[in-house]
Amino acid sequence: MLDQPIVMLDFETTGLSPAMGDRITEVAALRIVGGEVVERYVSLINCGVRIPSFITGLTGITQSMVDTAPPVDQVVPQLLDFIGSDPLSAHNASFDEKFLRAEAERLTLAPRHASLVCSLKLSRRVFPTLGSYKLGQLSGALGIQFRSAAHRAEADAEVAAKLLIHIGQHLRATYGIRQVDTDLLVSVNKLAAAKVPQFLQKRGQPV
Repeated sequence: MLDQPIVMLDFETTGLSPAMGDRITEVAALRIVGGEVVERYVSLINCGVRIPSFITGLTGITQSMVDTAPPVDQVVPQLLDFIGSDPLSAHNASFDEKFLRAEAERLTLAPRHASLVCSLKLSRRVFPTLGSYKLGQLSGALGIQFRSAAHRAEADAEVAAKLLIHIGQHLRATYGIRQVDTDLLVSVNKLAAAKVPQFLQKRGQPV
């Protein structure tokens, strides 16, 4: 459970770096309230760029799919409005946030999210003994199933949202933490892994 709204974000892109000219091809943003996804914004995106063949092989997103998708100058403002000032989360959050900021800047806009929570970093700190923290392997280890193909924005965001909810439930059950809020998650993100159990025990109640 999570005690305040938070938006889980996932982009599919043409590559790894907006600074090198890579662009977004698909987005999913899922608003989590009270441990459930209550609202979502999902769209393919036409940035007027070529889709590399290896990206089509990885994601299934083709040139024709983005060529007929809504234009980026329509999608990004709608996305920023959807996120608003709610906290933002993503799996490997620095990747998605840098694309969000880069695409917003192209339109002389700016994101307004209150804070950023990385579910990958959280997982490393809360479940330190797992073998892999890639979303597919991590979700499998925790019993979280993909409903559709990985490497599509909505499917990845859905699993990452379930992961974040799972972490919230784990913190309540294991440490007796009554209020799992963004401030707590951001604090755990910033801690060295070895310090996390003691920090959480101090924040919790006997279980």
